[in-house]
Amino acid sequence: AQAVKFGAEGIGLCRTEHMFFEATRIKAMREMIVAKTVEARKAALAKILPYQQGDFEAMYKELEGRPMTVRFLDPPLHEFLPTKEEDIVEIAKELDISVEELKDVIASLHEFNPMMGHRGCRLDVTYPEIAVMQTKAVIKAALNVQAKHPEWNMVPEIMIPLVGEVKELKYVKDVVVATADEELKAAGVEMPYKVGTMIEIPRAALTADEIAKEAEFFSFGTNDLTQTTFGFSRDDVEAEFVPQYLQERLLPYNPFATIDPGVAKLVEMGVKLGHEGNPDLVCGVCGEHGGDPDSIHTFNKIGLDYVSCSPYRVPVARLAAAQAALEEE
Repeated sequence: AQAVKFGAEGIGLCRTEHMFFEATRIKAMREMIVAKTVEARKAALAKILPYQQGDFEAMYKELEGRPMTVRFLDPPLHEFLPTKEEDIVEIAKELDISVEELKDVIASLHEFNPMMGHRGCRLDVTYPEIAVMQTKAVIKAALNVQAKHPEWNMVPEIMIPLVGEVKELKYVKDVVVATADEELKAAGVEMPYKVGTMIEIPRAALTADEIAKEAEFFSFGTNDLTQTTFGFSRDDVEAEFVPQYLQERLLPYNPFATIDPGVAKLVEMGVKLGHEGNPDLVCGVCGEHGGDPDSIHTFNKIGLDYVSCSPYRVPVARLAAAQAALEEE
């Protein structure tokens, strides 16, 4: 609602995982994580579905027919589990399992570098039922809102994150398409929808021509693309050595605030190769760089179709986009 007031023309990145942390929802999420069978996992996901669908409906209503790109579950599953002993004891009781069992699950999900581990599309490859639930939530929400507002042109957009290999995208996309088509058929309604991906690891930019054959849009996740290109862990380096690098002028500016030229080259390559694979490909960027004026000027030169940023940065982003367009003229 706030973004629309500031003149946003849609939502470029709807992060679905933030919907799961509320008290009643996180319990179902934890049930899903500790489930030992597919059936138990599906039962837990069935509890999450109405929450997620309700959120999407509320957002679609605020958007009044404007587009919204929904990113599927992205973070590693350990983020939804407790770390403190007292919380582990309490949650084990809630989930009706022993403390040892819960500790075993937590230990099994431990990763040395979780941001480069079992997350993004890798979760949907391992647990396709997550993609099924999220697809149902998006399509059902869009159908309900479209039925109430026939004057709006609803076109749901589903974004599969962290793809680095076209076969990954195809695998998850097949699940999404089968589920979406089934929902639309059951409703007896024809509704167009789009499936695309986030380009946030270098291999995706380098093989964008292949990936674009299975994608209707690219959203460049430049926060993660910066981390994976530099080999920096943002959480670890921003306070540790980036200030000294800036002081010694080893970096001209913080690459997490303004797009680095090397990362921008990967984005440019991704756009160029992407259009070779799919001439109708729509390309945008999401993240903090999408609200940074200097980065927006760079993105305009590269030929991106849109930038997405936090609601309160929309006015600055619009102004920077307008200035970039005038410069180009």
